Amino acid sequence: MKLIKKFITLTLLLATIIPAIGGLETAHAAEDKKLKIVASYSIIADMVRNIVGEHGEVYSLVPIGTDPHSYEPLPGDAQEVSEADLVFYNGFNLETGKGWFDDLLDVTDKKDVAFAVTEEVDPMFLTAEGKENEQDPHAWLDVQNGIKYVELITEKIIEADPEHEADYQENKEKYIISLEELDQYAKDKIAKIPEEQRILVTSEGAFKYFSKAYGFQAAYIWEINTDNQGTPDQMERILNIINEGDVKALFVETSINPKTMETVSHETGIPVKSKIFTDSLAKEGEEGDTYITMIKWNIDHIVNGILETNE
Repeated sequence: MKLIKKFITLTLLLATIIPAIGGLETAHAAEDKKLKIVASYSIIADMVRNIVGEHGEVYSLVPIGTDPHSYEPLPGDAQEVSEADLVFYNGFNLETGKGWFDDLLDVTDKKDVAFAVTEEVDPMFLTAEGKENEQDPHAWLDVQNGIKYVELITEKIIEADPEHEADYQENKEKYIISLEELDQYAKDKIAKIPEEQRILVTSEGAFKYFSKAYGFQAAYIWEINTDNQGTPDQMERILNIINEGDVKALFVETSINPKTMETVSHETGIPVKSKIFTDSLAKEGEEGDTYITMIKWNIDHIVNGILETNE
């Protein structure tokens, strides 16, 4: 990490000493009026784009399909952060796994314009021994928390660009209507599952907020993505949960290697029914490439995966 930090610092230093070409400032004057916004990962970036619309440019640090817990930033990321008017990140320990995000803010001196979108969210906490005081970061999987993210994002964008406040407010109102409809869709769809079968088994314990909001029991192999995943103790624990409950289907996250869950499936005879989204959207143009469509994908595939076993 120290080598990466030094490399990023050197990159920024070189960027500042390269002489500017006189004509560029005039040529890009109109473009420079747009807000430059950096989001730590794709889900927040999508929310920001829905609010800022044509008045901003949004850059996501963590690429699609990559785990934000342990991302290694590139020199280009530092340049984007150094030029940003606003930086939005999740907080709740998501970006702090290896200190990459804090280091990035340090070397770019952007802490004053960086905001955690979970500011108004009531946190849930990890349950593993020794980690009881650590917040679970996956709050966005409860759509009502997603709405809180959007409200915070809108507030900070308006503070940075009050000239376009009316546009931002209009965008927020339209977006929140869609999110409220999505939240109700989830509740209606999940109500079709018998209560005793609402056991959601995933690799990482990322679905606590989701499960609390929509009436599931969250079960998982490991609690949060680290370098310690799929240990014998973790495997014994999840196998006991499955054998004692009415588990109908297993699910694996799109940003997770499926091998461990495939082992669980082999041991229990319960099928892995679908991939579902947690820390990343789908690639652009694929189903699940927005916050709304990724949540809808999860709802549809979880419900259908469980109910199919009853047919």
